[in-house]
Amino acid sequence: MTISLATTYLGLELPSPLVVGAAAPLSTDLQRLQQLEQEGAGAVVLHSLFLEQIERDWQEWIHHQEHNSESHPEALNYRPASDPLHLGLEGYLEEIRRSREVLQIPVIASLNGSHGGDWSEAARAIEQAGAQAIELNLYSVPCDINRSGAELEAEQLAIVREVCSAVTVPVAVKLSPFYTSLAAMAAGFQEAGASGLVLFNRFLQPQVDIDSLCTDVHMQLSHTDEQRLPLRWIGLLSGRVDLELAASTGIASGHDVVRMLMVGAQITQVVGALLRHGPGQLARMRSELIQWLEEIEITDLNSLRGSLNQQRCPNPEAFERAQYLRALSSYP
Repeated sequence: MTISLATTYLGLELPSPLVVGAAAPLSTDLQRLQQLEQEGAGAVVLHSLFLEQIERDWQEWIHHQEHNSESHPEALNYRPASDPLHLGLEGYLEEIRRSREVLQIPVIASLNGSHGGDWSEAARAIEQAGAQAIELNLYSVPCDINRSGAELEAEQLAIVREVCSAVTVPVAVKLSPFYTSLAAMAAGFQEAGASGLVLFNRFLQPQVDIDSLCTDVHMQLSHTDEQRLPLRWIGLLSGRVDLELAASTGIASGHDVVRMLMVGAQITQVVGALLRHGPGQLARMRSELIQWLEEIEITDLNSLRGSLNQQRCPNPEAFERAQYLRALSSYP
């Protein structure tokens, strides 16, 4: 029996559903990217280009021109290190070009921001550099008590609409789980032009160090229990929105991949497991996935995908409520 792990994501052909998620330690080194491809990666999402970084560099460059060019005419032709077209945006575009040169698998760029700005220019430059898709990372922790949830959601929808209108490559939105109505926002992103959703963004969770009397902002890797949140929502959204769903957070084994596919995920993104165990973890996950498919005699992913989603349930809220009550009554 021949097992095929081939799949599609955002209109791209992938040799497997194991996608390397956006993380600088995984994607800034070309040799590491090639090794990840050899170990079974189906695609790679490059680390994020931060919109604030571009804006800050532009402001520094303009300040340099305004304050130095009058006293030193030759400064008009000088490009300082903070020039966004040299180190900020241009450096990222060069990473895209070099990655495309050495990899056979699709290269997806990540554009990260939290508010309105010149998203379209950055997105167009990313597309022209060769990125085959764009992942918009809408990382925002709303703390302004004077801005309503509706206002913030409208701003995010406008950003997605702006980017999707500016480029021809497909766009996926990496979003947080913290919306009043996540399903309605998913439908809104679809209407704005998105082709996929990545569930979910994982926010920085600071701790308080009672010895140093300060906050500890050390980033901790995800653990497998965290996969339950994207698992639940992918199962709820699969078949209800015309978007391809990517699972992210806590995916560390081939069996985790099976679970996500069964509830409707198109692909799974892996980061923490690779940072813990190295690129070889992809090969182990791939082997586990193939072994499981062989045991139940399934030869392709389409036969598995979405088999446990809630598309056929006429009232998913009632279904979720019943599951909740059953879980409480059956403990321990």
